[in-house]
Amino acid sequence: MTRLAWRIIGVLALSLTPAEREVALGDLIESRTAAWCSLREIVGLVARRQLQRLNSWRPWVAIFCLALPASFVLMGTSVSVSSTIQRMRWQMVATHDVLNCLSIAFLLACASWSAGFVVSSISHKTLWLTGFSCLLPCLFCFFRFRIESLPRLSLFLFVLPAVLGVWQGIRTMRIRLSIAAALAIAMTMWMAPIWSRRFWLCDAALLWPSWYIVATAYRRAATKKSAAA
Repeated sequence: MTRLAWRIIGVLALSLTPAEREVALGDLIESRTAAWCSLREIVGLVARRQLQRLNSWRPWVAIFCLALPASFVLMGTSVSVSSTIQRMRWQMVATHDVLNCLSIAFLLACASWSAGFVVSSISHKTLWLTGFSCLLPCLFCFFRFRIESLPRLSLFLFVLPAVLGVWQGIRTMRIRLSIAAALAIAMTMWMAPIWSRRFWLCDAALLWPSWYIVATAYRRAATKKSAAA
């Protein structure tokens, strides 16, 4: 049980900064505190640090302007792609239907990646909370899924590119302006034919992360240029 407690402590300590982690674990080892008492102390420290991070605007933007609305829209788009693919398997479809499926699949992959990248960029220290906010609508839709011809997992085609976006955002917080602009313009052009006036907020939820990446890349490039001058 003691080994288990220390393993849990090690996992929890990963959420701290390297300096805080070294100090906290060093103090626990030097004081020779019992394992479960040490676990209680590290849980308290981690909880306090996470609450402090919630004082920033970043995690709330990631939750209410991205994770929650984008999750519903991306699941709906995933079902649309899955339904089209299934129809293509069982019957002949026109060329424009194939192109439409490919365009929606492209849009789904790009939007998912952009959302994941932005989430990790603006709130990488509270990814656990953003992930939980994404999990709730996913579970809600999973248990209420009623399309008998499709498996429930068809809701989650967006997950892999979103995870790749999060990983890329954690790995490097920078992306070149030319690449960001090309991605945003391509997504906007692909979405223009299917833009819905009735559900424009849903469409905007897919697009704004890509243009946010453009804005941050432009600001970074402008700062770098002014510093060089």
